[in-house]
Amino acid sequence: MCGIVGIVGKSNVNQALYDALTVLQHRGQDAAGIVTSHDGRLFLRKDNGLVRDVFHQRHMQRLVGHMGIGHVRYPTAGSSTSAEAQPFYVNSPYGITLAHNGNLTNVEQLAKEIYESDLRHVNTNSDSEVLLNVFAHELAQRGKLQPTEEDVFAAVTDVHNRCVGGYAVVAMVTGYGIVGFRDPHGIRPIVFGQRHTDEGVEYMIASESVSLDVLGFTLIRDLAPGEAVYITEDGKLHTRQCATNPYLTPCIFEHVYLARPDSIIDGVSVYKARLRMGEKLADKILRERPDHDIDVVIPIPDTSRTAALELANHLGVKFREGFVKNRYIGRTFIMPGQAARKKSVRQKLNAIELEFRGKNVMLVDDSIVRGTTCKQIIQMAREAGAKNVYFCSAAPAVRYPNVYGIDMPSAHELIAHNRSTQDVADLIGADWLIYQDLPDLIEAVGGGKIKIDKFDCAVFDGQYVTGDVDEAYLNKIEQARNDASKVKTQAVSAIIDLYNN
Repeated sequence: MCGIVGIVGKSNVNQALYDALTVLQHRGQDAAGIVTSHDGRLFLRKDNGLVRDVFHQRHMQRLVGHMGIGHVRYPTAGSSTSAEAQPFYVNSPYGITLAHNGNLTNVEQLAKEIYESDLRHVNTNSDSEVLLNVFAHELAQRGKLQPTEEDVFAAVTDVHNRCVGGYAVVAMVTGYGIVGFRDPHGIRPIVFGQRHTDEGVEYMIASESVSLDVLGFTLIRDLAPGEAVYITEDGKLHTRQCATNPYLTPCIFEHVYLARPDSIIDGVSVYKARLRMGEKLADKILRERPDHDIDVVIPIPDTSRTAALELANHLGVKFREGFVKNRYIGRTFIMPGQAARKKSVRQKLNAIELEFRGKNVMLVDDSIVRGTTCKQIIQMAREAGAKNVYFCSAAPAVRYPNVYGIDMPSAHELIAHNRSTQDVADLIGADWLIYQDLPDLIEAVGGGKIKIDKFDCAVFDGQYVTGDVDEAYLNKIEQARNDASKVKTQAVSAIIDLYNN
């Protein structure tokens, strides 16, 4: 996951972009970048690190212009050097910068086409740079000295025809405007909104609605799958459906873990979805163990708190905060190595012994991926004096890797892959483990204003909505994602080197 933002304002947008990225920091803590446009020139700052560490006063002063885009990244299957930080830039045509959240599943084919047919050079391992070059090439094909909205939308249409996977994009065409677009399946989220100032109307595009809220923008709506929005430098907004067969299949894991609870995605309140997850879990517990002996429900901060609170209310059991979180430690899900994840859990959480001593404790987490974190937390609960430690996951068992922009581990690193619930319970040391059922999760999330008939649930059921993911592809990404091999040359790098040499 990554966070993207684009703003067309009436005055300098550097501070607004910075503030938006801090709100989206939960989507990526590995790198950050902002690029602005002023008088036909670009001003760029990007580097590894948190937003607050990448941008100092001297950098902000140089980011002049009333139009710009920004990005926060977490490391995916490629390397995590500063060369991978976004936004990316190409000088032809016009000078285009791009920031991207997602993953292209046909990136090797595209890298070959870019070199052999489009005659363009790709300089990093990032599929985002590949996507940028595809968009730039298609826009150049229009052959216009000054691009119109028709040219921009035609280029996005061609991107959809060539690119496969999950992607939400903001791109800035220097001196002309900012375009945002979403893949034809709507896998990754993207919204846009507006705010009124004394100088006129300003527009913002972002990954989540919460970033609009914090900056005083009013949410207009989510981009539909395959749709593009183009905001010209002088503040005119245009939208267009650019895909021939769009079908909304958003990633359900956004609601489980990735998004902030105060966001609304495709008309669904993330907060309310998580409340419903808690209700569904409570119903399952009452079905399986109507005479349960749970004394207290304790969430594992922070993502699971909403579901845990509703679960406790539904069961009529006490809800207590049993862990204190050190907020200066990053999210363990997105840390690049197993050793770092193991070390960070004890640094991140500390148990309040009073809430555990002599009690049957139900711990609630949003999901179980590798099992590393929950195993240590269960041990911490026992050390704090818990009599029995039960564990509850607001999501079903994660059995398959994600290929659309979430850097989940390879299949063999997923603790639930080819294992039963009891096997997982034994491995993490829980006296009882209960997972959310997938139909219940779908029902919990699918209760928003917009009817969503289908979600991307691939991490749970192995059904990849783009239809191009086979065993060979999964084996390839397993090689790239294996923690032991992340220091090696990646698949994208290899194919680019092959055709560039």
